[in-house]
Amino acid sequence: MLATLNPQRAIAVLTAEGAAGWHAAPDRLAIAKTFKFADFDSAFVFMTAVAATATAMDHHPEWSNVYSRVEVQLTTHSAGGVTPLDLELAWAMEIAARSSGVAEP
Repeated sequence: MLATLNPQRAIAVLTAEGAAGWHAAPDRLAIAKTFKFADFDSAFVFMTAVAATATAMDHHPEWSNVYSRVEVQLTTHSAGGVTPLDLELAWAMEIAARSSGVAEP
């Protein structure tokens, strides 16, 4: 089993490395972020890129999409909280967002 991280610590690591906008999910041990794109097509390109990465990692996000907005929550269910896998996927999302036309961090 993977060791869990305090969500605030995970956010501090992401922030220190240049990933803005992550916060602790209010009702569970997870980190969350809302990505805002210029339009639906950009949001869909982002989700497609992240889906391929998540499948390769065998670690999938909880997310929802409405037009140009993608809301994400990351947690490792088998570990009962945030793990290094979530940080790795968060960074993959940051990279995908930057190449997909993110409008706001």
